[in-house]
Amino acid sequence: MNFFDTIAAISTPRGKGGIAVIRISGPDAAAVGDAVFSRKLSLAEPNLELHGAIYLPLPGGKRRQIDDGMAVIFRAPKSFTGEDTVEISCHGGVLVTQAVLTACFAAGARQAEAGEFTRRAFLSGKLSLDRAESLGALLEAGTLPQLTLARSGLDGRLSDGVGEVYSMLLDVSSELRADIDFPDEDVSDMTDAELYERLSEAKEKAEKLASTYSVGRAVAEGVPTVICGRTNSGKSSLFNRLAGHESAIVTDIEGTTRDILTEKVSFGGVTLNLFDTAGLRRTDDPIEKIGIGRAERAIEAAGLIFAVFDGSCEPSTEDIALAERLANSDAKVIAVINKSDLPRAAGLDAIISRLPLAVNVSAKTGLGIEELDKTVGEIFNSEGLDIGKDAVVATARQYGALAFAGECLSEALAGIDSGLPTDLVSSSVERAMEALAGISGKRVGEDIVGSIFSKFCVGK
Repeated sequence: MNFFDTIAAISTPRGKGGIAVIRISGPDAAAVGDAVFSRKLSLAEPNLELHGAIYLPLPGGKRRQIDDGMAVIFRAPKSFTGEDTVEISCHGGVLVTQAVLTACFAAGARQAEAGEFTRRAFLSGKLSLDRAESLGALLEAGTLPQLTLARSGLDGRLSDGVGEVYSMLLDVSSELRADIDFPDEDVSDMTDAELYERLSEAKEKAEKLASTYSVGRAVAEGVPTVICGRTNSGKSSLFNRLAGHESAIVTDIEGTTRDILTEKVSFGGVTLNLFDTAGLRRTDDPIEKIGIGRAERAIEAAGLIFAVFDGSCEPSTEDIALAERLANSDAKVIAVINKSDLPRAAGLDAIISRLPLAVNVSAKTGLGIEELDKTVGEIFNSEGLDIGKDAVVATARQYGALAFAGECLSEALAGIDSGLPTDLVSSSVERAMEALAGISGKRVGEDIVGSIFSKFCVGK
């Protein structure tokens, strides 16, 4: 990937639409724009859209009109990429859009690679690496919490939190370096007690930031959530209620659900990757047996389980077996007592008491769904983080860096307690700083950078 080239790509989704946007960025962006547009973009006022004809450059200096549309030039460094950038808006047909892009190639641009525009923004200092990750998450957001979390990261909430810890350690490191460089002179303004206190405070802040990953992961990646129970307990009705539409077939016939149905939903302030499973029972039906086997495997892999019980019926042997099994599950388990709009059957409370949480609902009427929403929120966001305002870690890379920084600071504090030489304590502090710097991309390997931007679409 040559970052001195001028690149071009279609930045809107492929297909028919009202308009399409072709983005051009690099040292020759204005020249490419001049070659394909009827107005001189190289002489145009920045950030001002112009109307004109769009041409395909031909041999001999001739041009053939393809379309007409709008064009704007953004001058370096005041552009998204930090380079001269031209954006051409044309009519949104598949063929005409590709023709305009081909015209840009004929004028000297090359095809942009996946995420190359955003990567150039990162390399030019317009965007930190964690904000670039948030931008990618914003484009992929499928739920409102995911959108909110991505927007928070893009606004710099996490950058500010990490930057605060880094600044604290920079002050400490400067004091330690002064002691190392001038061992015979009292040049440090910080006592040993103050040094210990500052490192302890930085460690606490780093660990607090790292702890938000449990919420960030639940929002960004989603929690594998299995709805299970015996046949006709109301699993599919609950699935449809949470999905917000009739996705699963609901009948009075036992064994209707035979395969796993999936939906991604926003619930409890996080993202749930919902799985509706076949009813758990003994059966001779070979197809239903396959479905039950898949349900069993889904339960084993779940992070959250909605164990559905029919509150209007006496507990069955399947109910008892499910409660006993889930009592020792590693997943978070909520007993969902369904059909609470009907008279409650006796004997169920003894079964439900084996599980840590229970909520009464009516999947048919929606009664109790708000309570279930609240319960899920308390499980995955017990500290009440506001993902739109608080600094929240959203990726494993960010979490790993913060966790490692915390470990390094624990080493530094232990070294002070043990009376280790200042240079060893300083080394631990500097490794923590390097880990924190990696979050913003100041000190990070090319392989990590490449991996992050390869997940972006071409044109972003």
